[in-house]
Amino acid sequence: MTAWADHGPLPDVVGRAVEHEQVAGLLDGAGPITLTGPAGVGKSVLARAVLEEHIGWHDGTVLRVGCWDGLTAEQLTAALVAAAGLTGHRTPESLAAHCRAHRALVLLDDCDPLLDACARLVRLLQRADPELRIMATARRPLGLSGERVVALAPLPVTFGEGIAGPAVELLAAHTGPAAPELLVSVCRALEGSPLAIGLAARQLDRMSLARLARQLDAHGPLHCSGPAPTRRHTSLHAAHAAGYALCSPLDQQVWARLSVLPGDFDPWLAGCVCTSSDVPAAAVDGALERLRTASVLECVRDAQSARDTGVTLPPRYRLPRGARDFGSTRLRAAGEENGALRRFRQACAALAAEAQVTWQGTGQQLAVRLVEDEQHHLDAALTRPPLDAEDALSALEIAVSLWFRWAACGFRHEGRAHLDRLLLLAPEDTALRARALWLAGHLAAQENAPGAAEPLLDEAWAAAVMHADSDGLARIAHTHGVLALYREDAATAVACLEEAARHTSRDPWFGPGPAHSRALLAIALAPHDAERATEAAHRAWRSRHSDGDFWLYSTVLYARALIARDHGEPAAALRACRKALAAKKLIGDPLFIAGARTMLAGLRRQVRTGTPVRDPGAELRWWLRTGPGTRPRPFSSRLRAEP
Repeated sequence: MTAWADHGPLPDVVGRAVEHEQVAGLLDGAGPITLTGPAGVGKSVLARAVLEEHIGWHDGTVLRVGCWDGLTAEQLTAALVAAAGLTGHRTPESLAAHCRAHRALVLLDDCDPLLDACARLVRLLQRADPELRIMATARRPLGLSGERVVALAPLPVTFGEGIAGPAVELLAAHTGPAAPELLVSVCRALEGSPLAIGLAARQLDRMSLARLARQLDAHGPLHCSGPAPTRRHTSLHAAHAAGYALCSPLDQQVWARLSVLPGDFDPWLAGCVCTSSDVPAAAVDGALERLRTASVLECVRDAQSARDTGVTLPPRYRLPRGARDFGSTRLRAAGEENGALRRFRQACAALAAEAQVTWQGTGQQLAVRLVEDEQHHLDAALTRPPLDAEDALSALEIAVSLWFRWAACGFRHEGRAHLDRLLLLAPEDTALRARALWLAGHLAAQENAPGAAEPLLDEAWAAAVMHADSDGLARIAHTHGVLALYREDAATAVACLEEAARHTSRDPWFGPGPAHSRALLAIALAPHDAERATEAAHRAWRSRHSDGDFWLYSTVLYARALIARDHGEPAAALRACRKALAAKKLIGDPLFIAGARTMLAGLRRQVRTGTPVRDPGAELRWWLRTGPGTRPRPFSSRLRAEP
């Protein structure tokens, strides 16, 4: 008997060898098998491939019931009776006896709209014959005792070292010879979904692969459509709409609102975005779990305890692009997009503020990890066009709170780009704008761009005076000291940094502060006055906020290395430089790391050969990219790596 007359020939099953073997092995045991996974992942195709192979080897038949074919719960048993070629009313016992006599396997395909009815039927059949082989496909498990669940994930696009994965292989089977980079680009945009890949391939009779890649990048996979055995498989939009219709109204709202989150997220961020007068905060966690069980959300990290801190980390979820794009259409249709986007940016402002406090308080590595975990969201909050002036201030607040990311961890160019754009969108004279002006000027100074830095610092100085912001004036003096170091104007650098170091900060959470001014002061004094430089370095470390201030620690150690090297102690300089490099690697900043490595190499030669450095002042400092007699070159400011 065939169960596939309405489905046509079996398509090639690509990239499922492991799952195929796993499911085939489970058929030798007792208990129902359920293949689960998101819309379009290929559950029915794999089930059919395994069962056809099984009856080919062992003879027998397959009794298939398509649960999404207009059946009601009351008609389910009758449909199985008809698939078996029987008539009249049949009990589960008689059905089980028939299956045993004809060596039949039962397939309940696409159980989602009749999930409870399918679970009841399977329970009755198993009670009548515990050895009966039953397979089901659904987006969620049936929830039965003894159920063996095999979860299918989208196909991998690439493996390590850039090796093409099965998603690319599946697309290439439709396209024939094609540029590998285009195949990978298309499959990444489709996130390895077999249904989406098949639908996208059907567009190639009217457009080139390069054009398809561009359209998918701009519009996502929902616009691709084509003929299919079932209506919900004619497009990814239809597939998600079918699943969306099965969700409760609350879960539908949560799904739609989660679409504003571009990356993986934890329950706290989901709660911030989804909670409103009609969605209670306490209900969001339950909705997340139900959406995960329904294969709408992916769980990218289960709750776990961090080894270094002992703190329990919350789970993290991800809404795949197809589901996210579908949710976005529902959010827009409901007129809720602006509200969700506003809540999203406010939540990101809170995240950035938490990271800022963590950086200056409990631990800089924790702050770096927090920002890296939320990178997609912080980037989106900084770059999405603000809804109004208030929303623009929220975006500017995020950029200012992340000052340590830009200034200390090496993302200077990125930070300048965000600040330059957001300062134009938030022209009102506020204390927040004054901080942003200083930060933009400081980043320009760090990139050795005095022409851009000085006008910003002048504007920041006027704002600081108007707001009576003594902390801001101290930060401006610190930045002028940085500019003087670039000019190799030691006298001005010392004067500016001493002024900044004398100040007692009222806000210890923002900016470098007096301790860092003293550390730079030690660097400025190192070639000329070892005693004063050493005292400045000691005072810098004594005035630290925490022992986990690796930014300050690395700068102080670098100052000590300069002092020792410039005053005839290369071995001590070598030890201090090694420690400075190790400390800085914990938080980043390629410019500092490259400069420390350059000095380290020179010190190693000096210690090994015993030859003193002829002109210590000619050695490149970590903040410089030029030396005497060389042409200035632009900075290599750190950029974010692609995920």
